Amino acid sequence: MTTEKDIAHVWDMVDDIGISMLVSREGEVMRSRPMAAYFDREEEMLYFLTDVASHKDEEIARDPHVTLAFADTSKQNYVSITGLAEISNDREKIRELWATPAKAWWDSPDDPSIRVLKITPQDAQYWDGPGTAVAYFKMAAAAFTSAKPELGESQKVNFKGH
Repeated sequence: MTTEKDIAHVWDMVDDIGISMLVSREGEVMRSRPMAAYFDREEEMLYFLTDVASHKDEEIARDPHVTLAFADTSKQNYVSITGLAEISNDREKIRELWATPAKAWWDSPDDPSIRVLKITPQDAQYWDGPGTAVAYFKMAAAAFTSAKPELGESQKVNFKGH
């Protein structure tokens, strides 16, 4: 059963990692690209700024199901979030989300090609690892014994109605 602590841990990991691989469906092909994540804990929402020319709006219109993959390989921490996406032209939200990552792609929040990609998370799976050096040590030790290595905590988290 999902607890508030589990959900808070997912948000903490998202905050710590920051960049996500956004996976959407382009016809029969799964497509992923790195994007800077913004989130609102109280709303339980994730936001991204995207460009109308990127065709994500067309992909989302055909199939709003997406996956977000966050990875911090130095700590062996991973979060995967599935959810439903929608694209909007909410200019107030664009100005609210405007930050350094966006400045790499657009000159100002008033650029008419910017859109908001809003993700309503359905569930998440996280793996909280012991760090790379410790993980390799535990795997090496397990290779010489019959024990399985303990490589951290994994938890499935459900959003909405938890």
